[in-house]
Amino acid sequence: MRNFARIVRLPALVALAVAGPGFAQAAKDTDRQFDKVLPQKVLETDAVPVTANPAAPTASAPAPKYAAVQAWTVADAKGLLAAIRGIGAEGLDPQDYNPAALEQAIALGAGPELNQLASQSFSWLVEDLRDGRTPMDARKQWFVVDPDADLLPTGLVMTQALASHDVAGALAGLDPTNPDYAALRDELARTPKTDTKRRDLIRINMDRWRWLARDLGGQYLLTNVPEFQLRLTVNSQIIRSYKTIVGKPGKTATPQLAEKVQGVIFNPTWSVPQSIVTGEHLGEKVLNNPDWAIKAGYKATKAADGTIWVVQQPGPTNSLGVVKLDMPNPHSIFLHDTPNHSLFNLQNRALSHGCIRTERALELGMTIAILGQGATKDRAVAISTSGEYTRVPVVKTMPVYITYFTMGRDITGTLRTFNDLYGRDAPVLAALHAPRVANRTRTTNEKVVPIVDDLQNS
Repeated sequence: MRNFARIVRLPALVALAVAGPGFAQAAKDTDRQFDKVLPQKVLETDAVPVTANPAAPTASAPAPKYAAVQAWTVADAKGLLAAIRGIGAEGLDPQDYNPAALEQAIALGAGPELNQLASQSFSWLVEDLRDGRTPMDARKQWFVVDPDADLLPTGLVMTQALASHDVAGALAGLDPTNPDYAALRDELARTPKTDTKRRDLIRINMDRWRWLARDLGGQYLLTNVPEFQLRLTVNSQIIRSYKTIVGKPGKTATPQLAEKVQGVIFNPTWSVPQSIVTGEHLGEKVLNNPDWAIKAGYKATKAADGTIWVVQQPGPTNSLGVVKLDMPNPHSIFLHDTPNHSLFNLQNRALSHGCIRTERALELGMTIAILGQGATKDRAVAISTSGEYTRVPVVKTMPVYITYFTMGRDITGTLRTFNDLYGRDAPVLAALHAPRVANRTRTTNEKVVPIVDDLQNS
């Protein structure tokens, strides 16, 4: 089944295969939905294109070196000054980029002073538009390395701007391509300057988009933690959305990550952490109550030193449900099913120990396995219904972005605000109001705290 139009319809077909003929109408409705949502150019291709960046250096050759200070004409410097004066439209502060000093240098004419000032102001603009204005110490639980500084080095952008004499265009080319960023920018333009609270919230979330890769790719999973939603997106179109359960505030808050799904685990096992085995006496209970243990799906082994290890076997009561997306990372965060589906009916779903429980996870897992060329539809159905632990590696990995936006478009495309579950807005706003920090690091110094467990009943 190579045609993408048929592949993206597979959730309905999978449900039909598993559940029987009673779901035929639902499958037909889903087919009609995809025909409306998917652009024709996607329907006619087997692969989903990823937007290429023509300015990016190739992987086979090192990036060329560019001078930090370049020669500026007065006309180009005036274009830069105009861009600085209008940068408030991007949620940034013009005063961060020395407009007064640049204006004086322009009045003196071309020369070393203008070259130095213009190059510095342009470089700061590139850094903030490309990488974000917020320094790492204000990005709480942010563990994403933005690749844009490697793909669009500052010197290259400056060289292109001066060669084309289109400074504004070069800077605009750094904007995130996701339509949510443009929606926030438009909302900022509509919001009165007297409404500082709303403008600040917009600016916070515009900057969060700049922390991510400018182009997220042709197809990806993106979950916005405060919204309790996960999206499967293809060419900027939401193909499927799923309710989520995320980490409780505090030590088990869900961090912000950019990872890749490398496989789908059907009928997963759950290795119970020692905090539960010993702290809640589960090990002794499993060993002393074999009938209860079989019913609950637990198996226990006792080592020579007396340590008891407990593994919950695949089944309807397994804490991870019937499917888990394998996305290795040092935080031990992943997306998985849950046996307690009623929790998805709650409004506040910050209930887990950090991992993301996903509504209709079996549908999602099958879709990822098929899109990733790990299994055919029939094979995915057979594996999922076997009841046996099976890991299906995927040929085409799927990017997963775990994000934290407190304002953005919801799954219907409506711009909304979301509750700041973990109190992460305040440090970002403080950084935006503070003087600009130069020579910022690209990686966080925050400690990685792996998720210890994801309790079955929490």
